[in-house]
Amino acid sequence: MSSMQSNSSANATFVRPATFFLNGFFNIPHVKYYYVFLSFVYVVTVLGNSFIMCIIYSARRLHTAKYIAVFHLAISDLCGSSALIPKVMDTFLFDHQVVSYEACLASMFFVYHFMNLQSLTLLVLAYDRLVAISSPLRYHVIVTKPAMFLIIGVMWIFSVTYLSVIVGLVNRLSFCGSNVLNSYFCDHRPVYRLACNDNSMNILMGKISFGLLICTPLIMIIISYFCIALALLKIAHGGDRIKAIKTCTSHLMLVAISYLPIISNNIASITIYSDSNTGIINTSLTQTIPPMLNPIIYTLKTEEVMQSIKEMYKRHKVNTIIERKMKCRRSNAK
Repeated sequence: MSSMQSNSSANATFVRPATFFLNGFFNIPHVKYYYVFLSFVYVVTVLGNSFIMCIIYSARRLHTAKYIAVFHLAISDLCGSSALIPKVMDTFLFDHQVVSYEACLASMFFVYHFMNLQSLTLLVLAYDRLVAISSPLRYHVIVTKPAMFLIIGVMWIFSVTYLSVIVGLVNRLSFCGSNVLNSYFCDHRPVYRLACNDNSMNILMGKISFGLLICTPLIMIIISYFCIALALLKIAHGGDRIKAIKTCTSHLMLVAISYLPIISNNIASITIYSDSNTGIINTSLTQTIPPMLNPIIYTLKTEEVMQSIKEMYKRHKVNTIIERKMKCRRSNAK
């Protein structure tokens, strides 16, 4: 009887809010200009990633396992930005700062899901470069299209499963106090910090997520490039070594702009006190700038992509000239 009463009292004190209020920046004049800047970043992100996907789809020479991963990175960048920035624009530019509980958890899931896919795809591209340089004769046997589709499928299953657990654990929290989130989206840490019951499992999973989803891929990428460096030392001809290094530059730049801001932002949040406004700026730039820069870097720094663009431009130019000649002949015949 006493156990039934304790259960009923526990259920009575369990509170799930209907909505959260996204606080965003606090006491910053002309802050809407920053959100306009983010909208500009989103437009460039959409155009850039759509462009790189169209190039990969249209150019047959890019129909390889490596560019399946690059295509997937572009999709992840595009979907990740689309899950975040348009909602931020609607929330703060049009004063829709109240978000339903269910919409908040859905937003949390999709933002972190596509961030996780970006991280894992960079790891896959590091593996691609490792095999290409360490075992060039066996590269097309090891890194095949079916193998790449399988790897991407496993990545999706892992990410969806893991983040479903992370978001699902939020449902066991009771929010009997404030429902104001000091963030610009439904971030995991600000949400579980509002809980008035035991949130130790959420804190633990947050730390595990940082180690598993951010630090582990980065460590494996570093190990991959250490192995690549050893393989490069075995290449006798200097020209071949430089050519092999050039194939890695675009990927190294993507790794740097993706991981360094995340790592430094998390370390700073632990070791240095900063107000919520600084944290929001750091987090928002960390999440939005890399997806914008990724397609630009791959377009400008990858020789295969640039060559494909030149070939498509020449083909379009030739087709235009042929069409004009055909029109002239028809008009002369009339």
